[in-house]
Amino acid sequence: MVASSLKIDIRQQSLQEIEAFFTAQGEPRFRAKQVYEWLWKKGAFSFEEMTNLPKNLRQTLESHFAINPIAIDKVQHSTDGTIKTRFRLHDGHLIESVLIPVPDDNRYTVCVSCQVGCSLTCTFCATGRMKRVRNLDPAEIYDQVLLVNRQSLDTYGHPLTNIVFMGMGEPLLAYSNVMQGIERITSPEGLGMSAKRITVSTAGIAKMIIKLADDNAQIKLALSLHAADDAKRNEIMPINEQNNLAALVEALRYFYNKTKNPISYEYIAFQDFNDSLADAANLLRLCKHFPVKINIIEYNPIDGAPFHKASENRIDEFARYLRSHGVMVTVRRSRGRDIDAACGQLANKE
Repeated sequence: MVASSLKIDIRQQSLQEIEAFFTAQGEPRFRAKQVYEWLWKKGAFSFEEMTNLPKNLRQTLESHFAINPIAIDKVQHSTDGTIKTRFRLHDGHLIESVLIPVPDDNRYTVCVSCQVGCSLTCTFCATGRMKRVRNLDPAEIYDQVLLVNRQSLDTYGHPLTNIVFMGMGEPLLAYSNVMQGIERITSPEGLGMSAKRITVSTAGIAKMIIKLADDNAQIKLALSLHAADDAKRNEIMPINEQNNLAALVEALRYFYNKTKNPISYEYIAFQDFNDSLADAANLLRLCKHFPVKINIIEYNPIDGAPFHKASENRIDEFARYLRSHGVMVTVRRSRGRDIDAACGQLANKE
């Protein structure tokens, strides 16, 4: 028996590589398709689950390959229905996903992570205080969707309707793994979910937004904006110093012109920092270049951060100003206030 740590992770193998393995074993190639279906369509986490394979073949797979699924480590339930799950990876690292149900809108969204930690050090974010350890494998991204979908079915009797990459990490700095994970999630040979229901949120890396467009990615794109002038954005998001607003607007315009996929600005409202009508006017100027929707988000405070949630009155006034100028605006009220709902909070805890 090969030691588990030395085995190849079978979920990092392509269908063609698995076919080559079976051919070398003197087995028919169709066995590879059966295994592939168990891995990506049925979400099998062990070879023993693959019951349409002969027992000796399952033992052969067990001796050559590993499956390294994520495992539920801790679950928090909010009174508003939000469920936050901390997952433990095969190497012991922790990540988190959040199920956000909105039954009135028939919307059940999972917020997934793409990295262990993050390298961007945004000052308002708990994940930004963790060093980036590694990117998640495509299978670890897939597993979050698979397991939270089961959680949604068990709890609410409804499958996921939406996926947002707004958890731990910067998706465009884990580009290849994120896109492979999305392929597994959307493929008819995988979970078969619609790419149009997936939103990738970025802190703003212009060259990678252009790559998304050139790769004809069919996802929705969200820019985590949070400040509509460079001085303020530099203060809270150091990435802006290398990717200023002019460069980002140009990249987003390119993305929209090439794909026609929806773009949104995510805008966390911080008290007395970015919630004035002057800030709204700056934001309005960034809405003139392509169709864009604004999501104004109530802040979930974290320990040690110098920011507070803007008042509901200020947020409503801010939103009214934008709407009066023809901008589509949604105010997203804070969810999971009674649990560790802010990104990275639960993964940071013992």
